[in-house]
Amino acid sequence: MAADIVVIFDFDKTIIDCDSDNWVVDELGATELFNQLLPTMPWNSLMDRMMKELHSQGTKIEDIVAVLKNTPIHPRIIQAIKSAHALGCDLKIVSDANVFFIDTILKHHGLRECFSEINTNPGFVDEEGRLRIFPHHDFIKSPHGCHHPCPPNMCKGIVIERIQVSLSVEEKKTIIYLGDGLGDLCPSLKLGDGDYVMPRKNFPVWDLICKNRRLIKAEVSEWSNGEEFEHVFLHHISRISIEKNTAQQYSVDCKLQTLPSSAHEAFSKSLSVIH
Repeated sequence: MAADIVVIFDFDKTIIDCDSDNWVVDELGATELFNQLLPTMPWNSLMDRMMKELHSQGTKIEDIVAVLKNTPIHPRIIQAIKSAHALGCDLKIVSDANVFFIDTILKHHGLRECFSEINTNPGFVDEEGRLRIFPHHDFIKSPHGCHHPCPPNMCKGIVIERIQVSLSVEEKKTIIYLGDGLGDLCPSLKLGDGDYVMPRKNFPVWDLICKNRRLIKAEVSEWSNGEEFEHVFLHHISRISIEKNTAQQYSVDCKLQTLPSSAHEAFSKSLSVIH
């Protein structure tokens, strides 16, 4: 089992093979308006505005859900996530998408129950049936102040630090982080020796990590597609599990060597009755 492994995923272009915001806008025929408004307001405000415009044109929540259910996702990534969950890994998401899009897509593919935590921009359907989208962090009232290329509404590094603090101090947890974008550099920098970062090759975070490799303490393993995602990801889980089991066995052996002979005999007898 892999209960000592915490896996943190980005969502867009990592779990799914597109940007969910752009996918919805494009599929609902609102790309031209989106591009016109893009230079005039922050991204989250723009997405909220786009949902308002689509609602005013008669687009229903059911239409948005239908589009989200067709979001491209590689079947091997679906299987890899289910396998990691079945092995006992604690799976979490840290994403600059929004909770409505993420929940809808995960539920459609039977993946929602695999994740213990989703950190993303809030989104909900209001009393008028319109989808509202807000920033994860109120950057107008209190900027997060990160000097890495994090968007103003979310510093993933701050989220990772909170997760790290929440982890049990009694048993060392190994973190695997998977991402693709500029905002995934900051959380990668928060990982330590013994952790793993899996950047998507030839995507922005891969380029940044290549340029700042000496700043990354975690082991770096790239991936390009669904097949590589599954292979590299499950290989790391297997490797970590074997290493931890070996270390635990070594610890037990060391303790047995320090026991008095009478205690060692009693311990051996207790093991012999376990079937």
